Amino acid sequence: MALETLLVKVKTAISSSFDSVPPKLLKKKPSFKSKQNVGVLAFEIAGVMSKLLHLWQSLSDATIVRIRNDAVNLEGVRKIISNDESFLLGLACAEFAESLRLVANSVTRLSARCEDANLRSFQRAFLEFADLGRDPNGWALSGPKETEAKLKKVERYVTVTATLYRAMEELSVLENGFRKALNHSNNGDDNDVSFVGKDQQKLYELQQKIFWQKQEVKDLKDRSLWGRSFDRVVILLVRFSFTVLARIKVVFGIGHCVPSLSRTLSGSATVYPSDQNPKCGSMESWKLDEEEGDLGSGFFESNSKLLRTPPSTLGAAALALHYANLIIVMEKMIKSPHLVGVDARDDLYGMLPSSIRWSLRARLKGVGFCASDPLLASEWRDALGRILGWLSPLAHNMIKWQSERSFEHHNLVPKTNVLLLQTLFFANKDKTEAAITELLVGLNYIWRFEREMTAKALFDQCANSNPLFKFPKPS
Repeated sequence: MALETLLVKVKTAISSSFDSVPPKLLKKKPSFKSKQNVGVLAFEIAGVMSKLLHLWQSLSDATIVRIRNDAVNLEGVRKIISNDESFLLGLACAEFAESLRLVANSVTRLSARCEDANLRSFQRAFLEFADLGRDPNGWALSGPKETEAKLKKVERYVTVTATLYRAMEELSVLENGFRKALNHSNNGDDNDVSFVGKDQQKLYELQQKIFWQKQEVKDLKDRSLWGRSFDRVVILLVRFSFTVLARIKVVFGIGHCVPSLSRTLSGSATVYPSDQNPKCGSMESWKLDEEEGDLGSGFFESNSKLLRTPPSTLGAAALALHYANLIIVMEKMIKSPHLVGVDARDDLYGMLPSSIRWSLRARLKGVGFCASDPLLASEWRDALGRILGWLSPLAHNMIKWQSERSFEHHNLVPKTNVLLLQTLFFANKDKTEAAITELLVGLNYIWRFEREMTAKALFDQCANSNPLFKFPKPS
């Protein structure tokens, strides 16, 4: 009794103390600094983490060596884009920098929700690190062990959060199925005992599945990004953003970079072509419009401007994707000209812009209708094969690059490491159209040659099988 009396007195004292608090203090809203979990934004954050991971993996030693030895030295790149290695490497650097800038914009929006004032100032600190190399917070990861540990942590978060998304979708499907089964049960025949029994059994099984699925979702929320605070999650994004930027600077030989990253680059892996460490975005062979003005002094500003194509390129004319599709269609026709019908030929002509049509008419002017020379047809096949050998890879890369960045896939991580410099985006318009015109002239000849050979073979077959086609020899 004495214990109960004591508890009552304590309860009364607590109640009276709350009653004495002014109403304004009781209604005071919590500060925005109150700790909050990521919640449903976990899926957006996982996407940002995936893009950072892809960027980091794209800057691996093996990929950088491939860019230096393969991408920059593609025959098509050298023929219709540029033969200046420093310039091409500048384009590669600019594309990596632009991808990182877009990811950093997402990190900036997320950092605004953090409690830590330093994290809320991420954008200013990030730009300062990009332009001046200053990192007062020590956010760039420098040690191999620390980098690998953080990398595995980010990968684990992305994997578990993706699993959570699928589990929640499955739970939604189960709950919708339960509601439908419940409505069906309510509308059923109450007098049919077997019908009611089966329905009840089905509802019970669905309830059990929903129960266990909810338990799995709860467990995944606890282990994924869902249950983490913004500060805990954003600091990972911030540190990897700084580390990727430092890696870009190391790879492309730009000053102010962190000296010891987890991936120690050998001399063969660095992509800048000389010991002078040229600044990323060298534009010696890139002609900008006069009204474009001088480049900005900032790291991201200069790289963004480098990706702005001049009027002489397919990217500026918005024809890169169209010409890529056109080249792939011609490639298929050249491989099997005997399967090309008149309608397909007309459709191909309909795809041609006016500039190529005029060029094609000029090339075909005065050409006869006869195409029966097998030697000339063989020469044309060899010539078309050589042109497609260097032009077709750029067209296929253009399709890959565009499909991975289409609206339907804009939240997904690219599966390949195709760079813009490996596509038709930076290709010279006049040179590309000249190559396409050459393909069309050659295709025109071998297409007519195949039709004439087919017609001749049919005529000979008919002549040998039908006596009406046989004529007596002259006496």
